[in-house]
Amino acid sequence: MSRTLILRSRKDRWSIKLNTRVLVVTGVLAVVLAVSSALALTSGSHPTSVMEVLGTLAAPDQSELALIILEIRLPRILMAILVGAALGSAGLILQGLVRNPLASPDVIGITSGASAAAVLFLWLGGVTGTSLLLAPVAMGGAFVVALGITALAWQRGISPARLVLVGVGLAAGLTAVTTLLLVLSPDATAMNAYIWLTGSLYASQWHDVTALAPWLMACWPLALIKLRHLDAQSMGEDMALGLGSALQGHRLLFLVLAVALAGSAVAYAGAVGFIGLIAPHMARRLVNSGHTGLLPIAALIGALILLYADWVGRVAFIPRDLPAGIFVAGIGAPFFVYLLYRLRRELG
Repeated sequence: MSRTLILRSRKDRWSIKLNTRVLVVTGVLAVVLAVSSALALTSGSHPTSVMEVLGTLAAPDQSELALIILEIRLPRILMAILVGAALGSAGLILQGLVRNPLASPDVIGITSGASAAAVLFLWLGGVTGTSLLLAPVAMGGAFVVALGITALAWQRGISPARLVLVGVGLAAGLTAVTTLLLVLSPDATAMNAYIWLTGSLYASQWHDVTALAPWLMACWPLALIKLRHLDAQSMGEDMALGLGSALQGHRLLFLVLAVALAGSAVAYAGAVGFIGLIAPHMARRLVNSGHTGLLPIAALIGALILLYADWVGRVAFIPRDLPAGIFVAGIGAPFFVYLLYRLRRELG
């Protein structure tokens, strides 16, 4: 009896310590993100001081910089935060779902579905990349591919291994379709498509922020409530069933959440890759926690990665404004190679 109480006491102390570390890391990352966002507001082709930014935020009607700060820079910064957080969260959920550290929205075909739908829309309509219909079309493409992956991977339920294999196969096929459409497109359409495929936050506006934010507001609370079932599944199917987790129902729910987060993010920012791969790994390096504790940390890291990538593309090459996806890929590609090398060593 006394030994049981001692073990329970040690477990409770470990839980408190772990929760405290998650809260501390989350708080530090949130402060870093807030400070970075404030500094990003001061940077651009028309540099402004911190006091000018604060004055504009406090009294926008009396500031000559209101257009630059509130209508151009602020929506773009908020979009970087929302898109990065959505991709980081989606990557964490997918890696837990398929139990594969290399899984991410761009690996299993979600990003490819959105990309193919967007390029097809541009090719058929000959419209520009700023069309208001482009985002819902891309999001629809992500959901259609997710339905296809689910249907092809379903065999008395969703198997994580089949999900990855089917997703990789569909991603390869959709990439080929996208390339063919680009080759057949007029030069102006192909240029717009290439910018979208690279991933750019250029010309982000408030209506983009208000359209993307509800997706995170709907998916995030549900994910926080249900992610404990992902922890149970990581211990094996028998253990998850023994703990009362509805295995297939929760797998389907997690897939829908990942697609909703990644599809909405890609729809409004283009095919930004690697954030869904990098952010969860960095989160696990910072804290040793279950998926519920890792979710806010992965989201904040994803937001920071995209914020800094867009900041560099916007400021470092003035007067050019380079897509943020270029710099994310510059970090993500070597990181992906490093993960492959580490997995190869671990597997012998």
